[in-house]
Amino acid sequence: MSNNNEIPTGRSGRDDDEWNDFLRRFEAEGSGLRPAPRPRRAWPLNLTLALVAVGATFAVLKYTGLSPEDGTAAPVPAASVPARAASAAPSAAPSRGTAGVVAGTRPMVPLAGLFPAEVKGASGVTFTRLGSTVLESCTERDGVGPWLAAMIDDSAGCVGEQIALYKDDRNNQFNMAVFTMKDPRDTLRLVTELAMAFDDYQVAVQAPPSGSGLPSLPADSGMVQAFTGHGRVMVVAMGQWSDGRTADFQQLVDRMKPLQDAVSQKVGAYEGTG
Repeated sequence: MSNNNEIPTGRSGRDDDEWNDFLRRFEAEGSGLRPAPRPRRAWPLNLTLALVAVGATFAVLKYTGLSPEDGTAAPVPAASVPARAASAAPSAAPSRGTAGVVAGTRPMVPLAGLFPAEVKGASGVTFTRLGSTVLESCTERDGVGPWLAAMIDDSAGCVGEQIALYKDDRNNQFNMAVFTMKDPRDTLRLVTELAMAFDDYQVAVQAPPSGSGLPSLPADSGMVQAFTGHGRVMVVAMGQWSDGRTADFQQLVDRMKPLQDAVSQKVGAYEGTG
């Protein structure tokens, strides 16, 4: 089957105008992170068929945690999903005042303790943090797609979203996004829905800040994304090869895992689910 065959996917027609609008509105602030261009959502047919099986593998997630009143739950299984192209980037506006602290709700993991400055994997790979920040809200148009924003609006509430950008020793790029919800059941729903929508990109990525020595990858660069839930917290990990190639996705997932695990462990320890 030819790799040139393409099919329409997900919610691309519905969301393109909104994504393009927020890219035009975007202005980088604070952390130096800036937007990456949003691609057209067109997939090679044989890759799409292969990923149907991947999506189905993670479609059934069992909720076995503590009651929502306790505020904790057992970690949700990870969903690692290869994708053909990266999404648009969010605003990198720094937190202000008591961002993330909601009356009657436990605060998010402190930013300083969430994203390590450096992470070393067993294989020898080293990840270096280039920047991190707290977004103004979980649903700002510069940070998430319309579908994810709608799910969050329909939830019991989101305490806040935190993001970070990393590179490894081969200049591959990795984005982390951490959403802290008020109700663990909402976290389970988000992880389940996003993992099943393997051809959609609802969490934004960051382009490298100036001075990082990394290139801004083109809109058709390949990307992998993985989702895990830890009580009320969803961790989203996204990776791209340094040359933007659309191949070797499983290798990229495996390479990203130590970073994903490191952030997940920080979340689990704070939430009491680790």
